[in-house]
Amino acid sequence: MLIGELSRRTGVNAHQLRYYETQGLLEADRGANGYREYDESAVLRVKQIRHLLGAGLSSEDIAYLLPCAVGEAPELLGCPELLAAMRSRLQRLDDQMARLAQSRDALTHYIDAADRMAGESYPPFDDADQEPVPA
Repeated sequence: MLIGELSRRTGVNAHQLRYYETQGLLEADRGANGYREYDESAVLRVKQIRHLLGAGLSSEDIAYLLPCAVGEAPELLGCPELLAAMRSRLQRLDDQMARLAQSRDALTHYIDAADRMAGESYPPFDDADQEPVPA
């Protein structure tokens, strides 16, 4: 099938399909006219890629995982290298979430402090002439 047909059947635009090919995630043969030609298995492969991207995996991670992928969802066979890669990715996500939680807590603290000081302005002004009061 040509790229337009694969795009129609998967709901993924042709630009993304070409990107998947450059990343080594999808393979296409070339016809005599130079057009990309995909076999039927490309539909399943694109669906697997989309599910794995939806899990937050990078195209590099996905290239590593695809040989162990079975089915559309996909299910991943328990290859030891695969499990190590997924655990590593999970740890990176946990670390990012911890940093985000710390940032959120700090920002909440600053907002609360600013709310408590709501009646004050910065820099403090002398009401008579609107000049900043020296510290």
